[in-house]
Amino acid sequence: MEPLTEQEIRSAFVNCTKGESKRLYVPRDLAERPWPDLDYLGWRDPRAPDRAYLVTEVAGRRTALVLRCPTPTTRQPPRGLCAICLTSPAGGVSLMVAPRAGKAGQQGNSVGTYLCTDLACPLYVRGRKDPGPGTRMQESLTTAEKVQRLTTNVAAFVARVTG
Repeated sequence: MEPLTEQEIRSAFVNCTKGESKRLYVPRDLAERPWPDLDYLGWRDPRAPDRAYLVTEVAGRRTALVLRCPTPTTRQPPRGLCAICLTSPAGGVSLMVAPRAGKAGQQGNSVGTYLCTDLACPLYVRGRKDPGPGTRMQESLTTAEKVQRLTTNVAAFVARVTG
């Protein structure tokens, strides 16, 4: 993924109003992110722990999504399987729900998927972040094939939100 600026991120949101995109939290450490290892940029909002954001490029177009998710708790997180990267990280997996883009979202329609709670799927797939013991299934796929699967899964989720 190419490095993005705060303005590029804000202008890419498809499932919130322009006013909401101007007010939402964008990380200040964008220059320090591992851009070559990212297929999408995901982060949790420290001011609103039940909100997360995801920015990716699908078919040459930047698309950003606002997500709702459960507030992190101090108890042991559920060890589910992420639908995007097929990892079961020690930090848990959360159901992340995105309002649909356009009129459908304004009417309250939404779609969801299970994602790594820390939104670090690209780093898990590439082995840049350790998901914890016993959390990756043994696979015969190469890293490039896993990355391709991840990008396909992210694109499918974005299509469900925007379609």
